[in-house]
Amino acid sequence: MIKSYKNLEVYQECYNLAMDIFWVTKNFPKEEIYSLTSQLVRASRSVSANIAEGWSKRNYESIFKQHLIHSLGSNGETENWLNIALDCNYIEKESYDELMKRNSIIGKKLTKLHQNWKSYEK
Repeated sequence: MIKSYKNLEVYQECYNLAMDIFWVTKNFPKEEIYSLTSQLVRASRSVSANIAEGWSKRNYESIFKQHLIHSLGSNGETENWLNIALDCNYIEKESYDELMKRNSIIGKKLTKLHQNWKSYEK
């Protein structure tokens, strides 16, 4: 039974991805700390944060779904910043591929949750 947003598999996955991205960015050049590093970390954290925020409003189906749409947007932004990190040679191709694969899976799960979510009055 899902009692909290923390019980949602997709939340757990995007939270873990955000933490892994945080650790990967520790190796980025210091001059990127207020630009690419910050953007990538913030975008990846926003995916799970929007799920958490929306969860408290889950009885209002359209509002919760709106937060899932914001999560999807942040998921897409995360992909963009990972692409830039790769092209700037700040991230190894193997690490990039693994992070992108996970990000893609999260996007699919968010889409499915959005399509299937139904709020019921108690």
